[in-house]
Amino acid sequence: MSELRLRAVKPGEKSGPRSRKVLSVTQAAAEGSQRDLLVAMRDRVAQDVESPSTPARDLAALTRRLMEITKEIEVIDAKAAEEVGDGPTPDEAWDAEAV
Repeated sequence: MSELRLRAVKPGEKSGPRSRKVLSVTQAAAEGSQRDLLVAMRDRVAQDVESPSTPARDLAALTRRLMEITKEIEVIDAKAAEEVGDGPTPDEAWDAEAV
C-alpha cells in the first residue's frame, strides 16, 4: 500500500491538504493507503445510509459503522498532523552551562 508522501512547499504555493483521487473500495484496498480504504468505505456506507432502498433493520448498524470509520480517519489525520507539525520549530537560546 502507498503511504502519504510529504514534500516541501514551493515559493508562492499554498500549503494544505491537496485533493485526493477518489478511489472505489476495491481500488483503495488494492493500491491505496489505510486512510484511502477508510475514506472509500466511509463514502460507500454513507451512500447506503442515505439510500431509501436500505432496509430499516440495517440502518442502525450502518450508521454506527459510519461513525466508527469517521473516527478512525480522524485518528489517522491527527497523527499525520502531529508528524508534520504546525510549522518550523524555533531555535532555543544557547546555554553553554547546560553542556
